[in-house]
Amino acid sequence: MAVLVTRPHPDDEATAAALRERGFEVLRAPMLRFEPVKFSDDEDAAYGAVIATSANALRAIAPQLAGSRLVKLPLFAVGEHTAAAAREAGFTLVITAKGDASALRDLVLASVKAKALKKASPMLYLAGADLARDLAGELGERGFTVVTQTTYRMVPLSGLPRETCDAFAANGVEAVLQYSRRSARAFLESVRAAGVEISALAIPQYCISAAVASIVRDAGATQVMVAASPDENALFELLDRALHS
Repeated sequence: MAVLVTRPHPDDEATAAALRERGFEVLRAPMLRFEPVKFSDDEDAAYGAVIATSANALRAIAPQLAGSRLVKLPLFAVGEHTAAAAREAGFTLVITAKGDASALRDLVLASVKAKALKKASPMLYLAGADLARDLAGELGERGFTVVTQTTYRMVPLSGLPRETCDAFAANGVEAVLQYSRRSARAFLESVRAAGVEISALAIPQYCISAAVASIVRDAGATQVMVAASPDENALFELLDRALHS
C-alpha cells in the first residue's frame, strides 16, 4: 500500500524520494501548480532585510537574483526548507525560524532587540499570491515597514491522476500527506469530482499543522493526525510511528 503525496511539484519529488528511503511505497498527486509572477526590484528602496515564508517565493525569482543587491541582505526564512532555497538563490546570511509565521515574526523581533536588525529599515517580504496569515500586518503593528512583493501563485489542479483514482478504488492507499490548507482544499475538490471522496476520507490524513488538519477534519475525515511541529521531518516521524510501529 502507498502513501499519497499531495505536495506541489517539484517538492513532491523530494518528498517521494525521502519516503522511499524510509521504506514506503509512494503515489504522487500534486494538487497545486506553481506559477511565477513577474517581479521588479525597486532599487530606490533601502531594504534592511528580506523575509520569505515559502521556498517557492525564492524559486520564482532565482534567475533575477544573480548579482542582485538583495542577496547581500539578511534573509529571514520561515523554516529550513525555505532557508535552503534562499541559499541556493545566493543569499549568504540566512536566519531560520522554526517552521511557522509566528516563529518567524518572533525571530525578527528578537533580531531587533539584539540590535542585529534596524527597525527603521523597510523589510521586503517575498510572498505568494495567497497568504495564510497577514505577517506583514503583524509586523506593521509592531512598528515595522514591510513591503510585500508577490513572486508566485499556486493554481489548483483540476483532477486526480488516474493511477491515484485506481489506488483509492482498490484500497491501495494507506495514508495521505497534507502540506497546506490550499492543497488540502484542492484535494477535497478533486476526490469529490472523481467520486472517491468516501474512500479518500476514510484513510488516515497526516497533516503538517493543526490549520491544515482542520480542513480535512471539517470535510469528514475521522483519522486526522498532526505533526508535532510544522515541518516535514516531524510529519515523517509521525508517519513512521503510526505505520512502522
